[in-house]
Amino acid sequence: MSEHYFSEAPSGEFTPREIEVTLAGAPHRVLTAGGVFSPEHLDRGTEILLRTIAEVGDGITADDGDALGPVLDLGCGWGPIALSAALTHPQREVWAVDVNERSRELTRMNAERLGLTNVRVAAPDEVPSELSFGALHSNPPIRVGKQALHEMLQLWLPRLAVGGEAYLVVAKHLGADSLQRWIATEFAELEVSRVARDKGFHVIEAVRAS
Repeated sequence: MSEHYFSEAPSGEFTPREIEVTLAGAPHRVLTAGGVFSPEHLDRGTEILLRTIAEVGDGITADDGDALGPVLDLGCGWGPIALSAALTHPQREVWAVDVNERSRELTRMNAERLGLTNVRVAAPDEVPSELSFGALHSNPPIRVGKQALHEMLQLWLPRLAVGGEAYLVVAKHLGADSLQRWIATEFAELEVSRVARDKGFHVIEAVRAS
């Protein structure tokens, strides 16, 4: 397979560069680099996802957050989703998970730059197996292919706690409708709906009811 942002160990020199992005409603300077997803800017899909989460809520409130468990950013890239969650919920634990070691390093660096001590960065197999999550936020790597994407979601969606909510952003032309149908069919315990549609992207919500 040719190299993509979902490669475990991207080739090429690791040369971080600084960009300015808006996270949790405020401008921040963060580091990105080649070999990760959207290194030049905050991509449109993630921007729409973060805005939707801010508008509809993310399943984590002051009263129930501790009981439900931490927030999971699945496929964290250089960290925008995890950083936003950590900025919004400074008392919540946020797990940033990615197979790409360069993505994980950048997320660690960015969390440190922003003074966030509640971000835990890990490869998928480093997440404790007994850990469940109160919220799952993701701009999933659709281009890994349908089988790999389904396997990833089959691994992580069942780790939502009862009452927990997943929010996934997917481009319509890359199969947002079919993915929503598949999740609803595959996971009987999830209540699945589309909560936003903007600029060719859909945001899928999946709430664990039981």
